[in-house]
Amino acid sequence: MLQPAAPTALSEWQNFYVIVGSSAGALTGLQFVVIALVAQARAANSMLEIRAFGTPTVVHFCAALLISAIGTAPWHFLSSAGLALGVCGIGGAAYAVMIIRHARRQTGYVPDGEDWLWYVVLPLVAYLALLAAAALLAWRPSPALFIVAASALLLLFVGIHNAWDTVTYIAVKHSRPPKQGDKT
Repeated sequence: MLQPAAPTALSEWQNFYVIVGSSAGALTGLQFVVIALVAQARAANSMLEIRAFGTPTVVHFCAALLISAIGTAPWHFLSSAGLALGVCGIGGAAYAVMIIRHARRQTGYVPDGEDWLWYVVLPLVAYLALLAAAALLAWRPSPALFIVAASALLLLFVGIHNAWDTVTYIAVKHSRPPKQGDKT
C-alpha cells in the first residue's frame, strides 16, 4: 500500500491537537501552582512524594503537549511522525515504570488501588498505545491516528485527575486539626 502524504492525513487532526496541546500547556502551568501550594502547606514530607505524585502529572501534561506538537508538525512522511511518536511512547512507558519505584520509596503516603490505577496503569496504557499506534501509522494511518488521539486525551485526563487528587488531598488534610503525632 502506498503511504499517504503526511500533510493530508494529519491536516484533519490539526484542530484536535491545537485544543489538546493548548490544554496540556495551560494545565502544566497550573500544576506548578499546585506544587507551590503543596510546598507552602508542607503537605509533602519530602521530595519523594512530589517525585512520585506531582512530577508525573507535569510529565503527562508535557507528553500530551509533545504529542500535539508532533501531530501538528509539517511532516513529509507519516513514518517520520511515527518515529517521533514511537520515541515518545518508549520514553513515557519507561517513565511510567519508574513511577512505581518512586511511589514505593516515598513514606509520606500509602497509595491505594485507585492511586496505582491513575498514577501507573493508565499512563502506561496510554504510552504503550502510543507506541503501538506509532508502529502502525505508516501502514494504517486512520486507525493509528485515532489511537494517538486517544493516548493524548488519556494522558490529559490522567493529569487533570491527578492534579485534582493532589489538591483535594491537601485541602482535606489541612482542613482538619492535626492528630497527635502528625508531622504536619
